[in-house]
Amino acid sequence: MEDIVELEEKLAALELEHKETDQEIDRLMNTRPVDLLQIQRLKKKKLALKDQIQKIRSDILPDIIA
Repeated sequence: MEDIVELEEKLAALELEHKETDQEIDRLMNTRPVDLLQIQRLKKKKLALKDQIQKIRSDILPDIIA
């Protein structure tokens, strides 16, 4: 298992990329003509980033079985 510090650094980088992707989607939505294919690709990327973020969070704070 990776070191907690490494996981936290990776988590921070992924969260930043997720935020930047969201901002890019917003920018494209307000630019004419709207490139729906590019927006769709960015939304898929954003979802994949979210999945990676959730995985790392669960690695950092594993579920506690009571």
